[in-house]
Amino acid sequence: MSQINKLKILNDPIYGFISITNPLIYDLIQHPYFQRLRRISQMGMSYLVYPGAHHTRFHHALGCMHIMQRTIAVLRFKGVEISEDEENALSIAILLHDIGHGPFSHAMEHSIVEGISHEDISLLFMDSLNETFEGKLSLAIQIFRGQYHRKFMLQLISSQLDMDRMDYLKRDSFYSGVAEGNINSERLIQMFNVEGDQLVIEEKGIYSVEKFIVARRLMYWQAYLHKTSVAAELILTKILKRAKELTHEGATLEASKPLQFFLHHKIEGEDFTGDVLTKFSLLDDFDIISAIKAWQFADDYVLSELSKMIINRDLPKIKLRAEKATREEVAALRDKAIVKLGITEKEAKYFVFEGKIKNQAYNKEGEPIHIMLKDRSLIDVVQASDQLNLKALSKPVTKYYVCFPKVLLEEASI
Repeated sequence: MSQINKLKILNDPIYGFISITNPLIYDLIQHPYFQRLRRISQMGMSYLVYPGAHHTRFHHALGCMHIMQRTIAVLRFKGVEISEDEENALSIAILLHDIGHGPFSHAMEHSIVEGISHEDISLLFMDSLNETFEGKLSLAIQIFRGQYHRKFMLQLISSQLDMDRMDYLKRDSFYSGVAEGNINSERLIQMFNVEGDQLVIEEKGIYSVEKFIVARRLMYWQAYLHKTSVAAELILTKILKRAKELTHEGATLEASKPLQFFLHHKIEGEDFTGDVLTKFSLLDDFDIISAIKAWQFADDYVLSELSKMIINRDLPKIKLRAEKATREEVAALRDKAIVKLGITEKEAKYFVFEGKIKNQAYNKEGEPIHIMLKDRSLIDVVQASDQLNLKALSKPVTKYYVCFPKVLLEEASI
């Protein structure tokens, strides 16, 4: 009886060839939980701004695993002892770090379920897979939870300079065409080291770190927080909110069985049983888009109009400003929407709303990116850098937005 060859080579447009060198990694990739990531977009609704941004969480997870393997090789070359079990665990942990994302990634994170993050759902998936694979993921879960005694291993998975950020910046820059987000990931990998159980960058790699932080800031403003992407994602969450509202009022809406379940039930963190996890694993972008295509013809004006905005890319106007809009300004816009669209005050809140976005490229209050000087002493990258703008980039920048229908554009004084 022939055996499946589980040692594969995949072709990736970012790194070239990615090797699957472990049968367990192959089996995890083949599992339906992981294959679902092929149907979860990496950049949410950003494809409405950047037409090429159709890549998926599946791409991203494989890329993270690849650069984790490259980093482990570099650290071993520099004398850092990493066992085969630890290597496998690190590869598994980074491979599965995003497995808990719901449809359209961050766009709907607290819309499908409430009070639970995608990281927590990832852990639930990992625990379930650990049962399926008879405890072979235990060390990976221990590292992912930050419970392993070698702390630098968690920093490889989750820190201000981790495999996740290094891949998504390079990958999202490539697919969106936002060249300013591109980073030299290979140079950064070669500069990694470990000192005092801390993941560090050698001093000669400081310019690559500076570029990384600047690239992250630019990608957030130009891609992740692009005002049109923000508007689309806000409309997406309001569509689901309206659908849930109508469902709870007794309306019957066309949707897949998994989506119907989450429309009918308010699922919070403590409700996330194994059965709920199974239903969540059946949800992806296609459920949402299919439903929205049907809902554009719904009898409810709000649900229909919001759905048409996404399907036809006829999004509301969004204006960014330095100060928060006053209650009076928002109320005035809602009053105009009520008259212009013939809707109620409650319905107007779906079309006119305000909020804020924040960009902080580097968090000085968080775990620092350590630069290791020639005497092996460690210093925060902000102190080590001769770039004055790094200090500026460590300060959060907040912008406020107001969204309203385009028909109010001439009357809006915002």
